[in-house]
Amino acid sequence: MDRLLRVVCQTLFRTGDLRVTTAAGSTFSCGDGSGTPVAIRFASRAAEWRILSDPDLRLGEAYMDGGFVIEQGSIAEFLDLAVRNLSRNKVRPWIRSLRTLRSLARALIERNTLARARRNATHHYNIDYRIYRTFLDSDLQYSCAYFEHNGASLDQAQLAKKRHIAAKLLLKPGLKVLDIGSGWGGLGLHLARSSKVSVVGINLSDEQVRIAQQRAASAGVACEFRIQDYRTVSEKFDRIVSVGMFEHVGKRHYDAFFRKCRDLLADNGVMLLHTIGRWNGPAETNAWVRRYIFPGGYTPALSELAPVIEKSGLIVSDVEVWRLHYAETLRAWRTNFLAHRDDVVRLFDEASDLKSRFGSAERFIRMWEYYLAGFEASFRCYGLAVFQIQLVKNIEAAPLTRDYMYRKRPEVDSSADFPAAAE
Repeated sequence: MDRLLRVVCQTLFRTGDLRVTTAAGSTFSCGDGSGTPVAIRFASRAAEWRILSDPDLRLGEAYMDGGFVIEQGSIAEFLDLAVRNLSRNKVRPWIRSLRTLRSLARALIERNTLARARRNATHHYNIDYRIYRTFLDSDLQYSCAYFEHNGASLDQAQLAKKRHIAAKLLLKPGLKVLDIGSGWGGLGLHLARSSKVSVVGINLSDEQVRIAQQRAASAGVACEFRIQDYRTVSEKFDRIVSVGMFEHVGKRHYDAFFRKCRDLLADNGVMLLHTIGRWNGPAETNAWVRRYIFPGGYTPALSELAPVIEKSGLIVSDVEVWRLHYAETLRAWRTNFLAHRDDVVRLFDEASDLKSRFGSAERFIRMWEYYLAGFEASFRCYGLAVFQIQLVKNIEAAPLTRDYMYRKRPEVDSSADFPAAAE
């Protein structure tokens, strides 16, 4: 077993400085000795076998359950090292076969019905919002921030994101805006305040909608937040925005999504889609992420989006690719989360539903740390980026040049209503 583990690890880790201790106690090194030293230990032979047979799923599980231990460095440094080496190596045949089988199985059994979409959303977003407050910005923006300059804080970058989105929507007073996947309401409140528009936000997480409704009532702005699936909306809107929700649509439903948006959008309307995407072509979602973090999630490549957008009757009027912004966002979230570990433990212990779902606070914390660190590494060097796609029905609905996106906008802070509204 030790010999097999050594061969696999030394084949994978060609660069970096990794020390491995097996469950039997033997130690060996991998890589070329460069970079920050990282040391790992397998706590049991069972963990070794599971990880070797199915690393996509079992590595994260072993870290959560204590079967895979970081003895020097951090899980973030290990995953960064692993992903950098993976990006240079070919995927092993048995891993490719596992991924193919999982993809076929999902194609046969998974349909993103209204009921399943609701279950998937509540799985991740119905956690006590105070846990999210330990690591997100003051407005609870749970999507990629926009770092306009070096040294920008997370709050500054999230405000810049909201301003950038508002600019691309070409807002003016009196317009009616649909926010698909409205989170805790921050973007809708910002748009209503800064541009004097009315906003309807729809979301499948009752916990998020509850907080958003409280915030809107406290702020006294024209924002309505509903528990509603986009497929059941019937009104017309001058503008549509969707930030961080499209990843949950499912690729079998892309055609229906864009056709529905076309039907809901006014003839001279503008839509902005902000989604995680892949710049290196289509690929399946990591098995651990699908099981523990985003069930039903799928990250599209542009090559998967362009054909269905074209068929829907919508026109792509602008595409912007944010390359490393999400990596910086995730690093800030992970730093904040670990800095507030004691607060997370306290909140976890107060929540009986979390105990029944995740077992212990330590397991819950390890799961989130692995998730945030893994995504950060993937945005740095494994093909993930953020796409902002502006869509119109009328070719003349947007200006000829892009300068309007960068004009100075009012710095409205929608987090101001949060403490009074949601505590």
